[in-house]
Amino acid sequence: MTASLSVLFLNAFIASTILPAASEVVLWVMVADDPAILWPAIAVASLGNTLGAVVNWLLGRFLSGYAGRRWYPLSTRQQDRAGAWFKRFGTWSLLFAWLPIVGDPLTVVAGVLRVPFPLFLVLVAVGKTGRYVIIAGLAV
Repeated sequence: MTASLSVLFLNAFIASTILPAASEVVLWVMVADDPAILWPAIAVASLGNTLGAVVNWLLGRFLSGYAGRRWYPLSTRQQDRAGAWFKRFGTWSLLFAWLPIVGDPLTVVAGVLRVPFPLFLVLVAVGKTGRYVIIAGLAV
């Protein structure tokens, strides 16, 4: 079980960066296979996915001056799209950082816009954990 939770953590962490990963599928399969790990799996996936978002926030906060460079995690288009979403819905949009396409850039933009870290952490963790609770609940 420890090995599978480690895989889930790593997958959820990677899924929260700009790299592709399917943490929802991994969580679903694990919980459907062994419902006894429901809450540990939700906790591990939530922690990994939230920590990945923290990395994105840090990249936005401290490396935004390098936007446009090849290694910078967002294209100008992604950053503009996430910035427009953020301006439209405000800080509360971080509750939707789990969404495909806009979620990861949104966490980088939050760093660029210097959203206070404690507020960022709470909103992102609530949104991401809520998503995993729903997915895992549907799997049992």
